[in-house]
Amino acid sequence: MIPVTEFRQFSEQQPAFRVLKPWWDVFTDYLSVAMLMIGVFGCTLQVMQDKIICLPKRVQPAQNHSSLSNASQAVASTTPLPPPKPSPANPITVEMKGLKTDLDLQQYSFINQMCYERALHWYAKYFPYLVLIHTLVFMLCSNFWFKFPGSSSKIEHFISILGKCFDSPWTTRALSEVSGEDSEEKDNRKNNMNRSNTIQSGPEGSLVNSQSLKSIPEKFVVDKSTAGALDKKEGEQAKALFEKVKKFRLHVEEGDILYAMYVRQTVLKVIKFLIIIAYNSALVSKVQFTVDCNVDIQDMTGYKNFSCNHTMAHLFSKLSFCYLCFVSIYGLTCLYTLYWLFYRSLREYSFEYVRQETGIDDIPDVKNDFAFMLHMIDQYDPLYSKRFAVFLSEVSENKLKQLNLNNEWTPDKLRQKLQTNAHNRLELPLIMLSGLPDTVFEITELQSLKLEIIKNVMIPATIAQLDNLQELSLHQCSVKIHSAALSFLKENLKVLSVKFDDMRELPPWMYGLRNLEELYLVGSLSHDISKNVTLESLRDLKSLKILSIKSNVSKIPQAVVDVSSHLQKMCIHNDGTKLVMLNNLKKMTNLTELELVHCDLERIPHAVFSLLSLQELDLKENNLKSIEEIVSFQHLRKLTVLKLWHNSITYIPEHIKKLTSLERLSFSHNKIEVLPSHLFLCNKIRYLDLSYNDIRFIPPEIGVLQSLQYFSITCNKVESLPDELYFCKKLKTLKIGKNSLSVLSPKIGNLLFLSYLDVKGNHFEILPPELGDCRALKRAGLVVEDALFETLPSDVREQMKTE
Repeated sequence: MIPVTEFRQFSEQQPAFRVLKPWWDVFTDYLSVAMLMIGVFGCTLQVMQDKIICLPKRVQPAQNHSSLSNASQAVASTTPLPPPKPSPANPITVEMKGLKTDLDLQQYSFINQMCYERALHWYAKYFPYLVLIHTLVFMLCSNFWFKFPGSSSKIEHFISILGKCFDSPWTTRALSEVSGEDSEEKDNRKNNMNRSNTIQSGPEGSLVNSQSLKSIPEKFVVDKSTAGALDKKEGEQAKALFEKVKKFRLHVEEGDILYAMYVRQTVLKVIKFLIIIAYNSALVSKVQFTVDCNVDIQDMTGYKNFSCNHTMAHLFSKLSFCYLCFVSIYGLTCLYTLYWLFYRSLREYSFEYVRQETGIDDIPDVKNDFAFMLHMIDQYDPLYSKRFAVFLSEVSENKLKQLNLNNEWTPDKLRQKLQTNAHNRLELPLIMLSGLPDTVFEITELQSLKLEIIKNVMIPATIAQLDNLQELSLHQCSVKIHSAALSFLKENLKVLSVKFDDMRELPPWMYGLRNLEELYLVGSLSHDISKNVTLESLRDLKSLKILSIKSNVSKIPQAVVDVSSHLQKMCIHNDGTKLVMLNNLKKMTNLTELELVHCDLERIPHAVFSLLSLQELDLKENNLKSIEEIVSFQHLRKLTVLKLWHNSITYIPEHIKKLTSLERLSFSHNKIEVLPSHLFLCNKIRYLDLSYNDIRFIPPEIGVLQSLQYFSITCNKVESLPDELYFCKKLKTLKIGKNSLSVLSPKIGNLLFLSYLDVKGNHFEILPPELGDCRALKRAGLVVEDALFETLPSDVREQMKTE
């Protein structure tokens, strides 16, 4: 007998796949086993027992002797005469005997085989084999999608991820946090979310992105008291699961091969069911117990007509009816499956019930094969989908990232990164993290927080713990802020720096920081946006004093006018984009510092001359060639610093003598060849930078600058220095390197306050020993070739080397 286990390979699949087998598939599997047993049992009977038993059929004697007189003898030879009838006159004792056929065992076997092949109906002969084949086909159809390479790989991957998500400690924790909330807490959370949404209609509605608040529950900040429930290894495993689920979702939602294959195999089973019912119902009556056999084998056996008995006809008939019942139930189950497949769309799956039950509102709906597998999972156990949904939630992922961040960035580790920034504040720089650690808000001494290239930054209400925080830098960060945190920043934040790629990335809440004093905006814009750059109203920035825009704007934003009454310093650093329409400058009457850098200016803007409070003007890296308009600066009585460096200026007009209030003047990196003597009538100059030009001669009038402390003519063509230069006895820094000087005057010893001297790159052969009189000059402040330094007397060298 053939064991049923031999057919296991036709229906065998991994045990984990059972979660994708709904009740009807399990039921039909059991029906398949029952039908398989019928087939195997029938086949075994066919092999182990005689199929048919035949006997020669007796032919009755002829009634018409006249017509059969010639054949009577032949019939007598083949058909024995009946025994004489008994009578009272002649009593005969008859012995009961069977009819003798004079056939041996070999002839009977031959007759049985011939009649089995010729007379027995094919359905009666092959019924068990048909049952076996049909059942195997049913089993193959039921499990083909588990074996087909295009679908089995997706199923295996899905089952693997599903099991890990189901068993993950993070899943248990995320759901337990939600289930742990009582009804009052849930109502409070909903009320808080509703209040967040109504902020838009309030007076400060433009400050907070309501959509951002809506997508972030109040419990976003991980409770440190429960942080130990998930160790670092489990957190990393859960983080990897989130990434796997994302990639798997993108891959599986692209097609519907699983759905299509399941539908096709179900349709195939229904069609096969109909075919089986049709032909079995018609042919089951052909299974008969008695069969007449007429075969032409008289010359071999002496008989032509036989009466045969199909030994298994009765059993096969009962088995066939039983088989039809099983197939009917199987087919009805398949019809129900088709109804389930088509009465609603299985290519879409909604987590609405999970969202309502867990309160995690951002779980997305899925489609195609991903949706179909989740529908199948629900037929097994809906708990799988519920636990799996946790790894589709961005809020859940952010919570996990937050927990991992808190574990990785402890307060002690963060304190090691503290440093003092350019504003002399204690700063914590965080670069390229997955979020903002909650532990940051435990560093109460923090004064400046710098976040760079961090996505999904959430500033919680706990920022209020940072009493000393005054400065915040956001470089290419997407920021969401809690309403309580915003209230804190409005009162405490003094400096805000934002680096962006698109003006729409500017945080909307920055326009309501009423105590903000300095605002720095850095980012490039597209060509179209740069022409029509707009900022929201800055009128709420009542305390703003410094505004810096480093971008490629073509005009000063109109919103700047809103703060013109109290703005003291404005910096516009373009990348070479031409800055036009500067009339808004005229309205900034209180401006004391103005920087227009790399703005492709060809002339000094006339609007600048209206800024009567201006003290410093920087026009670096423009395209200035002529500065005749400089005469208009005489009206700016407070102007003390003028930087016209990195331009293409070829000469300095004589009108510069009228700028008597100047203290710092820079003409470096231009194309000036001649210095006018009128320049030195600006006798208040303390800082004069003429480096990187084509100057050949220094006028002796330079001695008038008795306040001069810094003088640089580095990288020019000067061949000699006037002795009057050494009358500037307050000089501390003298840069005369990279010129054509051959002699350094001994009068340099008059510069008693000189602490920095650059003479490198000239044609000096010897340094004057009078350098020793410059007591403030040390070796570190003397830039000279080593060989030339050795020409100084040894005592002078030793003096310079001592600190």
